[in-house]
Amino acid sequence: MDISQPIVQTYDKSFGLSKDKPLVISLGGSLVIPNSGMDTKFLAQFNNFIRQKIAQGWRFFIVVGGGATARHYIEEAQKIAGHITDWDLDFLGIHATRLNAHLMRTIFQDVAHPRIIANYEKKITQLKQPLVIAAGWKPGFSTDYDAVILARDYGAQAVINMSNITQVFEKDPKKFPDARPLHNLTWEEFEKIVGNKWSPGSNLPFDPVATKLAKELKISVYVVGSDLNNLENVIAGKIFLGTVISPS
Repeated sequence: MDISQPIVQTYDKSFGLSKDKPLVISLGGSLVIPNSGMDTKFLAQFNNFIRQKIAQGWRFFIVVGGGATARHYIEEAQKIAGHITDWDLDFLGIHATRLNAHLMRTIFQDVAHPRIIANYEKKITQLKQPLVIAAGWKPGFSTDYDAVILARDYGAQAVINMSNITQVFEKDPKKFPDARPLHNLTWEEFEKIVGNKWSPGSNLPFDPVATKLAKELKISVYVVGSDLNNLENVIAGKIFLGTVISPS
């Protein structure tokens, strides 16, 4: 198989994406704050996209990752202090997600709920706004796990994972050029790829702790990369580039 050519995934409308239930977007921090600094072009485009979808009647929860800010804090702390517990490393990343979440809520301040979700035990009641921004919560998992909690607690129909990872591969394509992209996976199959242990700063399509919960809750996750046209195709039920991870 020539994996240099784009691979498309046909979206099956039986998954039931509709305006009746909100969508949860797990927005990778690498799209907000890559190594080169804040990506204002992407943020402006994302802002326009979400506002257009809201105008069409869609509702969203967006949980934001820590991006390069988190990685820089984690790496420099390790260089200076030497050994640091995973608990502390996680909290450095969590605080970076909260900074990014405040940025996103500021961008969407006229359409977003005024409170950023950072404590997932305090649920929002009588939600009127079409958009809620969320950040990291506790050590031991990434914002992917938080996204699954949001889907569970607010009755979302699916989680859409946006990051610098466009598709799930059978193995790391950076290390193995012959790695094949995978288009449909069950959670059991995906678990074999990502394992069952979370490490702060890990760069995985979907974190192992989130994987376990999504499997238990029978939630579908769409790994779609960073392209907003691709995201539009997912929502519209059209052909898109990516991977669907779903219950068996």
